[in-house]
Amino acid sequence: MLSPADLIHLPYTPDLTEGGIAYALRTLPNRFDHANGKPYDQLRRTVAGAAVELAFRRYLSQQGIPFEIASANPFTNPDQYDVSLGGRRCDVQSFFISHRDQIAQMRSDSSLILNAPALVPSDHHVNDGHADNDLYLFAFLSGLIAASQDDLKKVIETNQPRYLIHLMPEAWRRPYQWTPLAPLALKSESDEELIVEISGQDEGRGFVTRVLSLPPKVRVTVDAPFYSVMAIHVRNIPSARIGIHSPAFKEAHVIAPLEWGNLWLYGMDITLTGWITREEFRRRAKLIAPNSRVFQYDRTKTKNLAVPVSSLNPLGELFVRVREWEAGRKA
Repeated sequence: MLSPADLIHLPYTPDLTEGGIAYALRTLPNRFDHANGKPYDQLRRTVAGAAVELAFRRYLSQQGIPFEIASANPFTNPDQYDVSLGGRRCDVQSFFISHRDQIAQMRSDSSLILNAPALVPSDHHVNDGHADNDLYLFAFLSGLIAASQDDLKKVIETNQPRYLIHLMPEAWRRPYQWTPLAPLALKSESDEELIVEISGQDEGRGFVTRVLSLPPKVRVTVDAPFYSVMAIHVRNIPSARIGIHSPAFKEAHVIAPLEWGNLWLYGMDITLTGWITREEFRRRAKLIAPNSRVFQYDRTKTKNLAVPVSSLNPLGELFVRVREWEAGRKA
């Protein structure tokens, strides 16, 4: 059983958001559009998950706890790499808490987390490629977002960090025919010069970017090896439309000034809770039906399995075992 004293609090630094965004952009080829989906919310959750993973690795390094990095399934998630502790893959399940009142409650009473469910999506749990002695570790990240136009305006006025992207349509991200999109042509209707960054894939499906300047109302061509275009990044919200055209598509894709999403997370605190083996989780977990209200979400979107966070094993105990496991592997 966990107690508040077993919880590990990690500081949040801006480089964690930067690393999370870099990872999230590389996941775009594996994302599909959903009719009721909110793609920028989904991307921010990906940023949060990657930020927690990076903070966890940093903590292990600082504490001198031996770990390795193991690649995930190259077909389902080729850019994911999990921490391996003593030869056991560690699947970090993290939850992003962004409601101000909930964050305030967590700060005043960290034991609230102990009453939350440790959730794992049921389809994620049944994926192949994991051993019974592999581990789940659960973490909470508290922080704010600036997703609305009003919030984003305040961020810009106060010169706070932001990362603005426009997610391209699926036809651009996952073209039916894998052929060159060059030459790309971009044009801005703004009165000011814009610096834009194009993210996409080359012929070998490697991640590729190009940064270019768009003078006002001037067509700029890019003869780069793009076979897909996943996202466009700008430093500030353009005052007018931006168009991008490829000979591979009949019509140009036009981006309106309100069609930009801010991926930046204004993180505050990361709380590492506890761990459990996959085998024990499978035996003890209870079903959480879709549309259920839980501590982490107003409404769950998928079927989940869960055990109480309070029933997890303390991380301090795990780190002692990791050193023993590592010594046994080297003996």
